[in-house]
Amino acid sequence: MQSVMPALSSANSLLQPIIAFLGPLGSFSHQAAIECFGSANNTLQPEVSFNDAFSAVQSQEADYAIIPLENSSNGAVVQTLDLLADRENLYPDITVSGEYYLTVHHCLLMKKAQDGSGNTSEANPEVSKFYSHPQVWGQCTKFLSEYKGVEKQDASSTSKAAEIVSKDNDPKSAAIGSELAGKLNNLEVIKANIEDDSSNATRFLILQNLKSNRTQGVKPPQKSQSCSTPGSKCKSLISFMVDHTSPGALADALHVFKKYGLNLTSINSRPGGIQAWQYVFLVECQRVYGVHDDHVVDKVIKELEKITQTCRNLGSWEDQLEDSS
Repeated sequence: MQSVMPALSSANSLLQPIIAFLGPLGSFSHQAAIECFGSANNTLQPEVSFNDAFSAVQSQEADYAIIPLENSSNGAVVQTLDLLADRENLYPDITVSGEYYLTVHHCLLMKKAQDGSGNTSEANPEVSKFYSHPQVWGQCTKFLSEYKGVEKQDASSTSKAAEIVSKDNDPKSAAIGSELAGKLNNLEVIKANIEDDSSNATRFLILQNLKSNRTQGVKPPQKSQSCSTPGSKCKSLISFMVDHTSPGALADALHVFKKYGLNLTSINSRPGGIQAWQYVFLVECQRVYGVHDDHVVDKVIKELEKITQTCRNLGSWEDQLEDSS
């Protein structure tokens, strides 16, 4: 397993890219970082919060950050959307440069039996309390329906949930998380693959700093996001805010994407932070290399700037969905 080291300030760090992820060790973000970037010649840097991961890239303390955006079973991760909306312009230099799809399998994790007998996958132990990340509850509804009335306690990550259970004096407390989290915290996998959907997956975004020189000469993540192969599908993420008092303002903005033949793959909104009931819209669009104008996104941005209150291109990358199966 990739060893995790503190961020380096020496010249050696220029030879070893630093990848920030939502920690602690054993989280699904940790697993995604290992799979996406590889376990060799990288420094994987756990961050306590989504904000810290964004800040690490903005301050150039990290070369990349890999951040969960949405889950196929439970929808968008609002913490990530809020940071991408960037209402206070805290992350002006951050761009999205890629994506990664991680197949997610959840396990019921508990302390190993004191008598050494262990547990089997068929066991249905008594549980006093569950710990996990809030996103997990909606991904394991069928399993959790067997434990009606049992308290569910939110944790900052699935790996943190495993850590809590490992230190809990109550032998009946349980975590829902990855097998990796269980191993790192000396917990036993009582039941594996307890997610509702066996194809359950989380999409991660890869962030970089537009102004950083550190990534020059650094090998990019596995699965290149070059968008340079004829017929390849490329995604772009654009945020904007419209005058919510103007009838049809949102429709006018969305019409710009249709005008240039861009397929909208997702639309999300978050409170704008200026006044109540005004929103920042985050629109992800898709184009085909060799079919659309190479500068089509720039043209869309120029038109949006004329009809929106704020507008920002958050980055472009090659669509990896077809390669994720």
